[in-house]
Amino acid sequence: MSTEQQYYIPEPSKWPLVAAASMFVTLTGLGLLLFNMTAGNDSMSGQLMFGLGLVGMAYMFFGWFGKVIEESMGGLYSNQLSVSFRKGMSWFIFSEVMFFAAFFGVLFYVRLFSVPWLSGEGAKGIAHMLWPDFSATWPLLTNPSPEQFGSPKAVIDPWHIPLINTFLLVTSSVTLTLAHHALKAGKRSLTKIYMAITMLLGFTFLALQIYEYIEAYQHLNLTLSTGIYGSTFFMLTGFHGAHVTIGCIMLTTVFIRILKGHFTADDHFAFEASAWYWHFVDVVWLMLFMLVYVF
Repeated sequence: MSTEQQYYIPEPSKWPLVAAASMFVTLTGLGLLLFNMTAGNDSMSGQLMFGLGLVGMAYMFFGWFGKVIEESMGGLYSNQLSVSFRKGMSWFIFSEVMFFAAFFGVLFYVRLFSVPWLSGEGAKGIAHMLWPDFSATWPLLTNPSPEQFGSPKAVIDPWHIPLINTFLLVTSSVTLTLAHHALKAGKRSLTKIYMAITMLLGFTFLALQIYEYIEAYQHLNLTLSTGIYGSTFFMLTGFHGAHVTIGCIMLTTVFIRILKGHFTADDHFAFEASAWYWHFVDVVWLMLFMLVYVF
């Protein structure tokens, strides 16, 4: 007797169009915001577009994933579709790896090539003629033209808030793994406890990073517009913070679904996908801590 399952094909949906339009508005607003900030201009238009884009993205995620949850709870998904979901999430995380690899590549290029060239080192050391008094150091606290770009007064001490945040994220990976094992063992009460701890650690990380940014801007003059160190610092840590925010939203959604009894010991891909993403975010932070804060 055949045991082949039917592959579910969803009906036409508006959500891909909403997602594309929201992403376009969000990224356009972010580009305007960053450009106006570095140029010292009014960034109200960028803030408005960025905010509208985020609202659109929130609407899209709420509606689209709500539809997916409805279909899943309705028993429409087969084992074959579950494999497709896993492959899709794997490719998504791979694209995120490439995303951060590009920014780490910028950091290495600046540190190993561009800055040394400006001090007279390497094949293009002739650039030293532009600023003969420039000395290559990293972190770069004295820019070639400090009167034009300004310079940071100091860098973030890695052994205070960054070290605490490292402990928070590593611990959150442990508690999330414990929650996963508890879910597979059918211990739902224990799963809820570990998930609540994971969420608390994640949101505490975000709160501390916001405090760190305020300190950098108000007391250290470490901003996006004070040279290449500030630019790379905020691009890397800022995008990571955005990913932590997304991860916290995913964990919160999964936690609510656990409270509603949506998952079973054998069927909980949404939990697994969120856990994969969270562990990826943790690994990226460990690289950031070592390569941006410490070395």
